[in-house]
Amino acid sequence: MAGALERAASLLAVHPVADGCNTLVWTLRQSPHHDIETPDAGVDTDIPRLRAGGVGAQFWSLLTPGEPESPDRVVSDTLEQIDVALAFLRRYPDGLSLALTADDMVDARNRGRIASYLGPVPGRAVTDGLGTLRAFHALGVRILAPAGASWAREGLTAFGHEVVREMNRLAMLVDLTGCPPAVACQLTAASKAPAIVSHTAAATLNPHPENATDEVLLALRGADGLAMVTFDTNRTGDSLHAVADHVDHVRALAGPHGVGLGATFGAEPGNPRPAGLTDPSGYPRLIAELLERGWSETDLSLLTWGNAQRVLRDAEFTSRAAQHRRNV
Repeated sequence: MAGALERAASLLAVHPVADGCNTLVWTLRQSPHHDIETPDAGVDTDIPRLRAGGVGAQFWSLLTPGEPESPDRVVSDTLEQIDVALAFLRRYPDGLSLALTADDMVDARNRGRIASYLGPVPGRAVTDGLGTLRAFHALGVRILAPAGASWAREGLTAFGHEVVREMNRLAMLVDLTGCPPAVACQLTAASKAPAIVSHTAAATLNPHPENATDEVLLALRGADGLAMVTFDTNRTGDSLHAVADHVDHVRALAGPHGVGLGATFGAEPGNPRPAGLTDPSGYPRLIAELLERGWSETDLSLLTWGNAQRVLRDAEFTSRAAQHRRNV
């Protein structure tokens, strides 16, 4: 394993991890005393451990636990989350950099910072008009999760199709996390840009209700989408080996270009984590395990960095094409 760890560290220095889900924004909203510029034992994410794990880009989830009673409350909660996230990024300008485009991933890496994308936000906040969606985009949000929205609860409504078209025009990613399989497949087909699942695992290996079924993974493969594997004991199992099994299964179904990582760190102590993957510094151990399983460095570079950058670039290409058609 020592030789594999050295190879993993070398690979991550060139192809760092683009992690699809971290819930630190919600944690900081509840406990603003945390200082993540230095090692902080009170939370599982800080800049030193992100750097030690080779994390070069992070999607900061703006979802909140539970389901607020009214759409107005969802909007106000989401705006509060955005405000906390932006303040958080301003607080650590030497470590974190707000990212709005795929090029920002490369620029942040070249400047020694962690590219920080805002989202997902909850689709429940978008109700009977597209103004809220556009406002979120103007504030820097680049990912939205339709799960639970009235327009994507049991199937994609006519308004839901409008939302997806506008997301495509704005280059916002559709995050299928939490969607029933039939709805996830419908959203994947409706979007002209690749859809993602920002944190998931394989339902075939663990029938957790939020794990992706083989049907969804195959739909993502057909649409050049991306499923990002979580490090959540309840969904993957309690060991690094179990997480690697899920990564292997997702790659087998979604393809080498359809698998990524979305650990779901960002919590205070108490959340069960697989042994060896208790915080972001564990990423090299996972990459070393996959090297020992025979993964090529090319496929690993796609897993860590290349696939996330591709879906962002594809979303931007789709956006430019949609705007061109509108202007013709």
